[in-house]
Amino acid sequence: MSTEINWFVMYTAPRAEKKVAQRLEENNIETYLPMIEEIRQWSDRKKKVKRPLFNGYLFVRAEKNRLWEALQVQGAVKFVNFSGNHAIVRDEEIEAIKRIVTTGVAVEVDSSEIHEGQQVKILGGPLQGFEGECIQKGNQDYFIIRVPSINQTVMVTVPRKFLEIIG
Repeated sequence: MSTEINWFVMYTAPRAEKKVAQRLEENNIETYLPMIEEIRQWSDRKKKVKRPLFNGYLFVRAEKNRLWEALQVQGAVKFVNFSGNHAIVRDEEIEAIKRIVTTGVAVEVDSSEIHEGQQVKILGGPLQGFEGECIQKGNQDYFIIRVPSINQTVMVTVPRKFLEIIG
């Protein structure tokens, strides 16, 4: 029996990500729920709220034989599978997501298919050193980091002066 510990992707019930993460942590199962802060506008006020970066998704770090146990918590739905195998997220991908979230840069998430663009390297700012795929949207430059294990794409606004085309 393999005792290898990996990051897996759990799909949760709608708006249950925080509760599921809390219940898993109470069962000594490590989780990572990337949260971003955004300003919500109501008719009478503005308020900063934290919400999950990926709606309905939670990262779970465990041995494969504990995944069934993790699914027993209320709000857990299933683990993401590709061709019958559990999707595994590499540590580097988790670290990249953590870095994006902690920089506090304006973040937007897009699940739609993005066609191949130019490869870029970020030369300055909080994400200096990152390489990824760049697309343009309106007059803005976006830096793309793909998280292939959950078929999500994170778009971060980066000033053009910080981008160098590498491919």
